Amino acid sequence: MKKKNTGIMLRNRENTLIYINKEHMNPNLSCKLMWLQLTRKTRLITKVEPANRSGNTFHLLKKAVWIFALFFVPYVTVWAQGDKAVLTSPDGSLSVSFYTDNGKLTYQVSYLDKLLVKPSGLGLELQNARTLGEKVRILKTTPSQGEDRYTLLTGRTSSVAEKYNALLLEIEENGQALRKMNIEARAYNDAVAFRYIVPEQPRLTEYRLVSEKTEFRMAKDATTYSLVLPNFKSGYESEYHKVPISGLANQGGVASKYLVGMPLLMHVPGVAWMAITESDLEGNAATYLMNPSGSWSGHWFETVVSPSRTNPEVAVTGTLPHQTAWRILMVASEPTHFMESNAITNLNPECRIKDTSWIKAGKSAWDWWCGSLNREGKSAYNTETMKYYVDFAAEQGLEFMTIDAGWCGEDITQCRENVNVPEVVKYAASKGVKVFIWLYSQYVWNQLDEAFPLYEKWGVAGMKIDFIERDDQPGINFYYRVAEKAAQHKLMVDFHGCTKPWGLQRTYPNVVGYEGILGMEQSKAGGRDNPDNRVTMAFTRMIPGLMDYTPGGFNNVTAEEFVPQSEKPMVMGTRAHHLAMYAVYESPFQMVSDWPEVYKNDKTFQFIKDIPAAWDKTKVLNGTPDTYITVARQKGSDWYLGAINNWTPHNYDLPLSFLEEGTYVAEVYQDAPDADKNPKHCEMKSVKVTPRNTLKVNLAPGGGVAIHFKRVK
Repeated sequence: MKKKNTGIMLRNRENTLIYINKEHMNPNLSCKLMWLQLTRKTRLITKVEPANRSGNTFHLLKKAVWIFALFFVPYVTVWAQGDKAVLTSPDGSLSVSFYTDNGKLTYQVSYLDKLLVKPSGLGLELQNARTLGEKVRILKTTPSQGEDRYTLLTGRTSSVAEKYNALLLEIEENGQALRKMNIEARAYNDAVAFRYIVPEQPRLTEYRLVSEKTEFRMAKDATTYSLVLPNFKSGYESEYHKVPISGLANQGGVASKYLVGMPLLMHVPGVAWMAITESDLEGNAATYLMNPSGSWSGHWFETVVSPSRTNPEVAVTGTLPHQTAWRILMVASEPTHFMESNAITNLNPECRIKDTSWIKAGKSAWDWWCGSLNREGKSAYNTETMKYYVDFAAEQGLEFMTIDAGWCGEDITQCRENVNVPEVVKYAASKGVKVFIWLYSQYVWNQLDEAFPLYEKWGVAGMKIDFIERDDQPGINFYYRVAEKAAQHKLMVDFHGCTKPWGLQRTYPNVVGYEGILGMEQSKAGGRDNPDNRVTMAFTRMIPGLMDYTPGGFNNVTAEEFVPQSEKPMVMGTRAHHLAMYAVYESPFQMVSDWPEVYKNDKTFQFIKDIPAAWDKTKVLNGTPDTYITVARQKGSDWYLGAINNWTPHNYDLPLSFLEEGTYVAEVYQDAPDADKNPKHCEMKSVKVTPRNTLKVNLAPGGGVAIHFKRVK
């Protein structure tokens, strides 16, 4: 006799029928599962009384269906039909589908019911075997939901509370191989993310990754802002080029040689803005992107794992189970949202440091930028010059002073005769200032276990570790090793000559900075550091945060006047532009780079003295990667705002509705009327405002505005 089906039939927003059978209806899961099947436009098609269930249980289920369908309330959406599963964000705006296409594991992404990422392949190429993901079937899908709740000591916000929907797919190969792999996926309101998990299994004894076959096939030929890098040994210090995806594909069927670093920002016309990046790299190598199509019609990227320097045949090795880094697709209607997003830190492990009371954000005096000039304006890299910078930090209320390269040689436990670090640290402590020291990464690699306890004994606050220039698996392990060992000895870390951030600051909040940027130091050598580049970097490099650009240049000149020089270097852009970068750029360890004498008796320096280095809240108010950006950040009851533009002047009205209710005194630092010819000229004024007011912003070429909103109590 044919078994009678019992359950509920729904139709989803793609107009596909979904049947929920009686096996899914049990006292613990029935109501939750009903919610999991619903989307904003789901409606009840058929109801069938389930066997052996109480009338009250089914009545509650039926009521939940009608309430959600009637009001189109978005909730968790996970549904499966045959060999396909769909995961939707809590607000229903984003969805990612996983399925097999002729046995090939595939995914696609939609935003606001528009296709964003076309069907794209997934897979891992393990050594001496076919790609795991080519001939597979989905055995099981397990939905869930959760909420990330945590605090951050540094960065764009002090607390996070974000809901997500999740899905675990269990996958098995067809045929005789029967290797297994899982896909773990999450959907936030502004991002979808997934990672591969290779579980323990009889057919595999270890994890040996040759390459990853994750594809990103875009619905259209998107405009990208691409960080094109020369190789896998760079410090990510280059421009972001505006180019279509097709422009990154070599022609004539030849695979592209353009290596694109993450994060990658792109605009898919008529659909959305999207950024591709990664998170939680522990035990893995960093990943790049490449357009391998060899065709002008190839609008897609494939992941490229940073190869091992010691064994080029295998990129990543490990025991099982092994999980890869998260692949993150951040999606929004405007690119301004990505600098507010917490998706990257959400996808990292929780804090591993029990006592974090010693970790502090702040601003630092710095000897290197101006050429280690002493009080008399002469270059002198010695103990007395370092004490001069300590005095400046103490006088101006800066938390730190940074001793840059030159105090040690290959043995990083011994000071050279010119600079006595323990003496400077002791002197600084008497002034209420803490000291960071510069270190060459390879020497740290060799002497980490010996040096870090010594630095704790000296009283050093932190280390600026430079010229790492690798993100293969041993390179990424180095970041974690440094962060963990430094935390054991209460040392903060600022990585330079490094890869991009990936949210490590959630796990190890003693990591307070990354360079990985074409920073102000480039002005000492050429013209690559300029207003055009600075605006684009705010929309690209700042996506993962912790951006040590090293601002503070006060020798402001026009492009025509600019000449690169090592001592007393010039910077392009107006004084207000350079002040504003302290609000625009996110850096818990912020340099005050110029020679102390240029700041003294300069009234505009007050903004730098006042502005914090870590934030309670961030709002990016407007802008585009090609023109300008306006960022507002809150600390306590005060707000700080910065706006910078490229070489094209820009004027606009700025509503102050981001302010909380109340009255504020706005201390404004803005371009003077002649700032296009005299970039050092900056007008200052104070005005009372409320959230209902609007300010007129007038930005000169390479200009800016910086505002401190002081709450009137």
